[in-house]
Amino acid sequence: MKNEAMQGVGGNHNGQNRNVKKEQGPQTQIQHPYAFHVSGPRNVPSINWRDLINSNWKDGNYKRTVIACFIQAVYLLELDRQENRTKETALAPNWWIPFKYKLVETLIDERDGSIFGAIFEWDRAAAMADLVLIRPSGAPKAVLAFRGTLLKSPTIRRDIQDDLRFVAWESLKGSVRFSYGLKALRSISDKYGSSNVCIAGHSLGAGFALEVGKALAEGGICVEAHLFNPPSVSLSSGLKRVGEKAGL
Repeated sequence: MKNEAMQGVGGNHNGQNRNVKKEQGPQTQIQHPYAFHVSGPRNVPSINWRDLINSNWKDGNYKRTVIACFIQAVYLLELDRQENRTKETALAPNWWIPFKYKLVETLIDERDGSIFGAIFEWDRAAAMADLVLIRPSGAPKAVLAFRGTLLKSPTIRRDIQDDLRFVAWESLKGSVRFSYGLKALRSISDKYGSSNVCIAGHSLGAGFALEVGKALAEGGICVEAHLFNPPSVSLSSGLKRVGEKAGL
């Protein structure tokens, strides 16, 4: 289970974007390590009118990169909340805005107030402002993304609780986050159609995405899934295999 935000999605921290902006600190200019222009993917074009002819979303690598950015945005939504960043200083929005999507809902664990998931929808108004008159082929209408474990005091208790739940039972269905996630996925699937929806997650979030997607599929509704570093085999299964080998 990863314990920090996904770092350097598609690039490294030493590379520089052409449009690098710096946050103004009290005495010096500071580049936050999770700012999009610092650790975001390199050479990934923003959606523009050319996508109406030849959509970047048809490229599997492009799609995976953008989906990974949405997952990183969920990590940063929670970190922005924890660190009391304002609308002007928030890091998360820059991880979805370049791709012409908007945040429409955050999934919040009411027990600790943490953001563990988010729904992003195609932003038609923003796209039209850049002469993208229709949604490019392959671009989903909505994406439901889940973050993984954050070892920060406001979130560590509930995150580790779900980590241990998976280790012990190889299932996350007993978590309240599973219920919230399934409800959100069913809602956007009903609204847009399952073929226009993606679900994604990283680490613990990939576990939730997998189980929520499987639960919906049991009812005959299947959605595209992107799972990054999903949870490993549980302790119970591992011990069982060790016992079997010992028996042999």
